[in-house]
Amino acid sequence: MMKKWRFGLLMVAAFVMLMLAGCTNSDPDAAPEADADTGTQEVGEQQEAAVNEEGKVEIEFWHAMSGGGQESLDAIAQGFNESQDKYVVNPEFQGTYEELLTKLRSIGGTKDAPALMQVFEIGTKYMIDSGYIEPVQKFIDEDSYDISQLEENILNYYMVDGELYSMPFNSSTPVLLYNKDAFREAGLDPEKAPETFADVIAASSKLKTDEMYGFSMLTYGWFFEELLATQGGLYVNEENGRAGNATEAVFNGPEGLNVFRFLDTMNKEGTFGNFGTNWDDIRAAFSSGKVAMYMDSSAGVANAIESSPFEVGAAYIPHADEVKRHGVIIGGASLWMSKGIADEEQQAAWEFMKYLTTPEVQAKWHLDTGYFAINPAAYEEDIVKEKWAEYPQFQVTVDQLQDTEPSVATQGALISVFPESRQQIVTALENLYQGADPQQVLDEAVEGTNRAIEIANQTSQ
Repeated sequence: MMKKWRFGLLMVAAFVMLMLAGCTNSDPDAAPEADADTGTQEVGEQQEAAVNEEGKVEIEFWHAMSGGGQESLDAIAQGFNESQDKYVVNPEFQGTYEELLTKLRSIGGTKDAPALMQVFEIGTKYMIDSGYIEPVQKFIDEDSYDISQLEENILNYYMVDGELYSMPFNSSTPVLLYNKDAFREAGLDPEKAPETFADVIAASSKLKTDEMYGFSMLTYGWFFEELLATQGGLYVNEENGRAGNATEAVFNGPEGLNVFRFLDTMNKEGTFGNFGTNWDDIRAAFSSGKVAMYMDSSAGVANAIESSPFEVGAAYIPHADEVKRHGVIIGGASLWMSKGIADEEQQAAWEFMKYLTTPEVQAKWHLDTGYFAINPAAYEEDIVKEKWAEYPQFQVTVDQLQDTEPSVATQGALISVFPESRQQIVTALENLYQGADPQQVLDEAVEGTNRAIEIANQTSQ
């Protein structure tokens, strides 16, 4: 076991070193040097904007939205293009968030970079340090743009040292979804969802049948982070990486142990269903009646309702019994503006960002995708009120977000090696479900995360 663990650490360390060596400079504001073969230019040189035959400035917008999200985004871009006569935004799907970021590393900070790019929330620290981006705070200040109109608990995540580096876009939080019909059959109140870990454990015991588990959670680090934060627990030191560069993980403390013991208890009782790491699998398990309760993204609520042949309830995520609920951390992604492109292209990107935040556009985005409206005025639009009347579960997700207490815990951690750390949590959960000790697997995950942080911090010095 120890040899496998050490080997795993070495693999993570090697991966992080390789990733950072290829994309991080000693000067955080430096951009990649010019490539003699491609003609790529360094940041700082005056660039000329791409102008089409109609004299409009055209910009590329890299994103990771597929399916209905892509259709909605394409429609939003078309609406922007038709709303004015200066700019054209061309959305371009780049695959997953990880694939998009990999492509960006090769041209970030150069004239060949897209003017706009969508990056997942755990890439925030990396993007700030990359030297690839122009903070949107510059345009907010120059334009006297009022960010108080935006959702406070979404801004809370993306504000760093009092500045907004990117514009929040597709934002979501976790939510507890449950089968109301199963609750009725088990003698539970379908209008009263479990609130604490003990409540979930007790309900799961009553809900368990030969065909159905009581509770499940995707084997994914994001949900652990949320259950940690709702207790007020921190993921890393330095005030969750908000007061300075984090040097060590601290999620193996009492709050993290509460989460792992919560899951371990149900796993040993046989009331927990382990459906792995694939979102489709756990969602299918719920809609087919194989599990009565599970945690999903707020963006998945509409699909759960439409695909389930029973009444679906939505509730706040549970918290440990001995603490009060603190709330949730924002997930999803934000939009970043490139550095090193023409001024006119940056202005085009900024105008599109402002268009995206209008109540009318956000109302459509919210209904099309299930993501939160980053401008809460969208919830006052008639089309939203009508949808909420039909699907009151949507309002539960918004209420949970707005009831969140702003703090360094619910702000979320800032570390550049979040993807690696999340994999450590996945391994810890998998080992837990195989019978390993909760504290031991958490300690191992912290050690793996610490090694990745150490390498990243050394490389960036």
